[in-house]
Amino acid sequence: MKIFLKSERARFWVLVAIVSISGFSQGMLLPLIAVIFEQDGVSSALNGLSATGLYIGTLVIAPFMEPQLRRFGYKPLILVGGGLVIASLLAFPLWKSVLFWFVLRVLIGIGDQALHFSTQTWITSFSPQHRLGRNIAIYGMSFSVGFGAGPLFVPLVGIFEALPFIISGILCLIAWSLVFLLRNDFPETSAGSMAQKGTIGRFKAAIVIGWIAFLPPLGYGFLEASLNAIFPVYALRQSIDVAMVSYMLAAFSIGAIATQLPLGALSDRIGRRKVLLLALFGGAAAFGIASFFESNAWATLALFIVAGMFVGSTFSLGISYMADLMPRDLLPTGNLLCGIAFSIGSLAGPVLGGLFLDLTKELSFLLLIAAILLVIFTVIALRSNTESNAAVEETL
Repeated sequence: MKIFLKSERARFWVLVAIVSISGFSQGMLLPLIAVIFEQDGVSSALNGLSATGLYIGTLVIAPFMEPQLRRFGYKPLILVGGGLVIASLLAFPLWKSVLFWFVLRVLIGIGDQALHFSTQTWITSFSPQHRLGRNIAIYGMSFSVGFGAGPLFVPLVGIFEALPFIISGILCLIAWSLVFLLRNDFPETSAGSMAQKGTIGRFKAAIVIGWIAFLPPLGYGFLEASLNAIFPVYALRQSIDVAMVSYMLAAFSIGAIATQLPLGALSDRIGRRKVLLLALFGGAAAFGIASFFESNAWATLALFIVAGMFVGSTFSLGISYMADLMPRDLLPTGNLLCGIAFSIGSLAGPVLGGLFLDLTKELSFLLLIAAILLVIFTVIALRSNTESNAAVEETL
């Protein structure tokens, strides 16, 4: 006899637990493999190239996710994605090779895409409108907490190199097993709806309707990846201590975690667009001001906290904004495009950030981040709700 968790509240917290453990594994894996490769004398260029495996896996599998979700439902996709992540994590200690580990990271990217796409879409589909911002904020916060806790387990490599991989795999297995308690469900469809269109038709319709909501995830992907990959290089060139750089990055994460829920709840009350504009402008201002105080490390750290408090929620706010604009039968497509936008931003961040450092010797790297946020703020500010509604009506 099968036993299922029937309440939406229980289902929500199971999905949140899965996302937090997924964030933990990602947060641990990035610095862990970088440290292991550095100790083994692998070049920094090859080290960085290997790190792109996660995002490559995410982008490669993305176009194939939505049809499978509509065919099999949320639960099977989460189980397959989680199983792939667990198997890959436990396979790392079997053979240490740059190529083999790159393939495993691609597989983890594929598994994570299935996990995040399914859980994210499931939450947006059953969350009532007056609690959507709050629920997505908790979703984003749980990932951030897990991602922030991941690096704390990297020192375990000093005890036994395989230990962090094994612990991460076991934690993922525990969270993954909870999915078996959930009853499967399917995305909403109706006769003659846009969900009946082919994949390309659904992508086109979703982009026309909700392209504005994909900009915040794109910007956050750029910000997060460039901040973690390029800012440390820039900071060291400015003679900022390595330990202080890590404190600054942690300060940004702390600020982001602190305001995820309040900003999400505020967006339920006054509207997603208003809160997004506040967050983007506040973040751009904080990074812009920080660029003038880089000689004072503690002042920069304080401004990183402020910046995190503003823009740390832009990804989850972008998802909520997309859910407001998108017809319910196109929610899977919209969630998928949010993930693709984030991955594109994550790939572009280190590349453009590195070019910025090479081409501009006098300008602060933080000005680049401030400029990106300001551009997105301007585009959203100029895009009225009337135009968004017109796009929906035209597409329908």
